[in-house]
Amino acid sequence: MEKILVEFINTCPTCEEHARVIKEICDKYPEKIDLKIYYAGKDFSYIKKYGVITKGTMIINQKKKVDRLSKSNIEKTILEVIG
Repeated sequence: MEKILVEFINTCPTCEEHARVIKEICDKYPEKIDLKIYYAGKDFSYIKKYGVITKGTMIINQKKKVDRLSKSNIEKTILEVIG
């Protein structure tokens, strides 16, 4: 089974809490999930893939974008994808 790619684009200091939640959830499933966190202003590789993003955004398998983030929404989305 191929791993699920979860990417998070952290655009501001308040998004750090979302990054922590995403990392905690992904760390529970290391055999199923690869996690990549980008920091706006430091990492620029995501811009080629997704363009300029100005709001904290979680992207799953380079297709599904989630920018209405809350702990419950993050957890629900990740758990849906891993089954």
